Amino acid sequence: MEQELLLHLITIPLFTGGIGYVTNWTGVIMLFRPLRFYGVRVPGLKVLFPFLPRRIQIVPAISCDGRFGWQGIVPSRASKMASIAVDKGLAKLGSISDFYRELDPDRIAQQLTRVAQSEIRDVVERIMEREEPELWAEAPQQVRNAVYERVRAQLPSIVRDLTARIGENIDQCIDAKLMVMRHLERHPELLNDMFKKVGKKELRFMQNFGFYFGFPMGFVLVAAVEIWPYWWVLPVGGVIIGYVVNYLGIAMIFEPVYPKRWVPWRQGLFIRRKPEIADVYAKIISDNVITIQNVGRELLHGARSDRTRQLLESALRPAVDRAMGPVRLPVRLAMGAGTYERIRSSVAVEAGAFAPIAFDDERFNVQQANRIFRFVGAQMRMMSLDDFNELMRSAIKQDEWLLFLHGAVLGFGAGLLHLAIFGV
Repeated sequence: MEQELLLHLITIPLFTGGIGYVTNWTGVIMLFRPLRFYGVRVPGLKVLFPFLPRRIQIVPAISCDGRFGWQGIVPSRASKMASIAVDKGLAKLGSISDFYRELDPDRIAQQLTRVAQSEIRDVVERIMEREEPELWAEAPQQVRNAVYERVRAQLPSIVRDLTARIGENIDQCIDAKLMVMRHLERHPELLNDMFKKVGKKELRFMQNFGFYFGFPMGFVLVAAVEIWPYWWVLPVGGVIIGYVVNYLGIAMIFEPVYPKRWVPWRQGLFIRRKPEIADVYAKIISDNVITIQNVGRELLHGARSDRTRQLLESALRPAVDRAMGPVRLPVRLAMGAGTYERIRSSVAVEAGAFAPIAFDDERFNVQQANRIFRFVGAQMRMMSLDDFNELMRSAIKQDEWLLFLHGAVLGFGAGLLHLAIFGV
């Protein structure tokens, strides 16, 4: 009997400590890997899938095409997490108009003007050769040069007016939520990167906590085995320990929001590092999500790009008239009203081609990213602790149960493994 007790005192705490560590270590892996779903086809699963509860259907272990496998929780929830991140995160940092204002429309106008100045001659040539090739071919070079110079001279005020009008209507031109969702769906590795960088210390703590908690709980389980010497005690104890290890690990990261003396760790580990996390989060947002490239791409090619094109046309049509100056009426009569209107519309189309060139400038991107970084960091530091906690936790909160279930299943397996090796 004493020999059996000694065996239990040595093996059970080692098993519970080891399984605690393995549970949290594999739990962290399951959060992020793999980026895409990998699995094997299971006969009948495709037919059964539509009849499964919604809560089961969204588990990243099965797919609608009848495969059983796994995809990392974070990348599998890219769309949902992006939606929550916007609704409960970025929305509290500022609206899209706030972000656009921080990107500094005047600087954007200067950058667009700089690019357009070097391209304007070719643009005028393309439009005129397409719409009025004969008239343009017959025009004296002096007249052509006068048109180039007048357009070039008018360009700064035209672009400034355009960026100001976009700023006034940015909420109608960009669906910020859809922009972020689509970007993160295309790049699920960004979500992984965000969680890993922001929670680097906490993820390491979770792994180690599995052993620190599981090992002493093994002695409690030894006592339970001595009191109830039944085969099922170890598997059931493993389920409880595996579940509680993950539950406490998550709780210690996010709770309590405000310091409490009676809680051994006083305050959520994430909350304690608010200033540090604010800078890390701001860096990821400014470098990868709310960038001048992404905003420009959404304006020109996003779900509401038709509104941007309408805005471009309404802003640039009068600009063409101003650029033509006193020769506008004779030119209109010479070309005909229809051709003149096509030229005015063509300017808006050609103007849209400047943006990608301007926004691909690496130095300009870095400058604008720094502005967003400072803005997001400052906004996060001013957040209340409740809002900050919601921002950091909301994206994974609905899927925490998967980690708890994972811990319980591994704990159950560890209990059965101990029984298989050492018996009751």
